[in-house]
Amino acid sequence: MRLILLGPPGAGKGTQALRLVAKYGLVQLSTGDMLRAAVKAATPVGRKVKDIMERGGLCPDDIVVSIVAERIEQPDARKGFILDGFPRTVPQAQALDRMLKERGIALDAVIELRVDEAALLQRIENRVAEMKARGEPLRSDDNPEVLRQRLVAYRQLTAPLAAYYRKKNMLRTVNGMAPIADVTAAIDKALPSESSALKPKPARNGAKRATATPRKPKVAARLGKKSSKRASNPRKTAAAHKSPARKPKSGETARP
Repeated sequence: MRLILLGPPGAGKGTQALRLVAKYGLVQLSTGDMLRAAVKAATPVGRKVKDIMERGGLCPDDIVVSIVAERIEQPDARKGFILDGFPRTVPQAQALDRMLKERGIALDAVIELRVDEAALLQRIENRVAEMKARGEPLRSDDNPEVLRQRLVAYRQLTAPLAAYYRKKNMLRTVNGMAPIADVTAAIDKALPSESSALKPKPARNGAKRATATPRKPKVAARLGKKSSKRASNPRKTAAAHKSPARKPKSGETARP
């Protein structure tokens, strides 16, 4: 199963991705995590995108597409994956379509977590306050002003993806403001039932043989039919068992 999770920052995409990973054995591909790892490791890509990410901007398409392409090639992603945070623009979605087509891969669904932005801002502020209270480190983009900038970028660039995938009949919209468990249940219900990852595995050949009705041997069946015919005609049966008449020798008179 191969999915895309859409939704503004703070909508809960990461939380729902983890639940889908645990339930279906998929791999979560978060472009944000991959880019942050590149920044932390000071890779060439990380140095390019560091300032952009700290300002809350979007990274260039070619950089993000190349990172996702490399990650999809890894063995653990071939069984199925969830794209979290990618694509963010229609050109990225078109690039993703081309990339997947080259590899003979098709998406199963695009899940959109719809949220209220005002409530989302409050949610993020609460989360930041809780992290500070626990003494957990905050990311550079974990503040209301950066979040507002990201929400503006989402409305302008990422929101059109809903229309793009709706035309492809792949979009499934879920209320992202519901409790986490309810959002998970709604996503499960929205997933296409024809997805290969959701179908039960077929029984093995051994199981089929064990449950199949054994056939009667053809030879035994034919012998049984012949026996029944003989039993139904006793004269023929007696004649068949009668000894053949002995021919008289020369000079011997045949018995009447």
